Amino acid sequence: MKTIRLGTRPSALALWQANWTRDALTKLGVDVEIVKIVTSGDVNRAAAIANLGAQGVFTKEIQRALLNGEIDVAAHSLKDLPVEKIPGLKLAAVPAREDPRDVFVSNRFASLDELPQGAKIGTSSMRRKSMLLQYGAKRFPDAEGDAWDVRDIRGNVETRLKKLDDGEFDALVLASAGLKRLGFESRIRRFLEKPDFLPAVGQGALGLETREDDLETVETLEKISDSAAMLSVLAERALLAELQGGCLVPIGAQGALFPTDGEIEILSLDAQILSFDGKRSFQTTSIQIFDPSKYPSELPFETKKELAEILGRGCAQMLMEQGAADLVEEIRRVRDERNEKLRKRPAQN
Repeated sequence: MKTIRLGTRPSALALWQANWTRDALTKLGVDVEIVKIVTSGDVNRAAAIANLGAQGVFTKEIQRALLNGEIDVAAHSLKDLPVEKIPGLKLAAVPAREDPRDVFVSNRFASLDELPQGAKIGTSSMRRKSMLLQYGAKRFPDAEGDAWDVRDIRGNVETRLKKLDDGEFDALVLASAGLKRLGFESRIRRFLEKPDFLPAVGQGALGLETREDDLETVETLEKISDSAAMLSVLAERALLAELQGGCLVPIGAQGALFPTDGEIEILSLDAQILSFDGKRSFQTTSIQIFDPSKYPSELPFETKKELAEILGRGCAQMLMEQGAADLVEEIRRVRDERNEKLRKRPAQN
C-alpha cells in the first residue's frame, strides 16, 4: 500500500486530529506522512471569522492540494467544512465523534445563570452569539439593550484562555471537543444543553476527505469511520445545505443514532435557526427510523446515508414551515451584503 499523504492545518487542534488519524491508520499497517498547509483563516487571525468573507477559510487551500494530487487525504474539523459538494472529492470517513456540545468557561462564575448583566462573553461564533443574546434576554427581560456584552474573540484555544485569564472577558463559550482534545477539560465549568444551546453542524467531528477516484484510499479510510457519527453529521449537513446556510449563519443542529432492543435504529435530529440578534428563533426535532424488516436483505449503509440526508432536508423544511422562511431570507441578505462589501474592500485600499 502507498504512503498516504495527510493534509492538515498547522494549528494545535488540527495537528491533534491529524496525529490521531495517522495513529489509527498506522494500526492498520498504513504509512502516513503529515503535510501542513496554511489556510487563509490561519493567516488572518486578528479579524472576526464573520469578517473574513466567503466560506471555507479553513479548508479551501487543503482541498485545492487534494484536487491537485499534492496530498491524498484532507483532515478537517467538520464544522469548518462547507456543505457545498466539490466535484471529484468525497467525504470518505467520519471517525467516532467527541462530545459536540458547547461549554461555559469562566474563572469567576460557575454558569451562565451566575453572570451579571453587562458581563463580557467571548465567542468566535455567530451561532453562539445569537444563542447567548437570546438566553441573556430570558435571564434579564427588563434589560435595556443586550443583557450581556458578547464580543468576538479570535486565536487558538490557548490564546482565548489567556485573554480570559488576563481579565479581558468574564467568560468564554467554546467547543467541548477542542478543550478535551488539547488537555483543557478542567477549564469547563458547565456544559450548555439543548433546547437553549445546540452545537454547530459537525461540531466535535473529524471529516476525512479524499478524491472520489482514489478507491484504495477510500476503502482504507472507511475502516476507521464510525457509522453513528457519519449518519449524524450527514443529517446535520443536509439541513445546513437545504437552508443554504454556512458556518457564519446562526444555525445549530445535533444528530444522534439510537439503537433499540431489536434491529431497528433511530436517527434523531434537533435543529434551530436564529436571527443575528437572537430575538427570533425556530426549533424542531425529527427522526428517521432504520427498519431492516422493510428491505429484502440487510439495509445497505449507503441507503442509511441517503435516509440521513433526507432527514436533514425534511428538518429544514419543517423550520421553514414554522415561519423561518423570512428569517432565512434576511440572514442570506445580510450575509451576501457583508460578503460583497468585503469583496470590494481590497479595491478601495
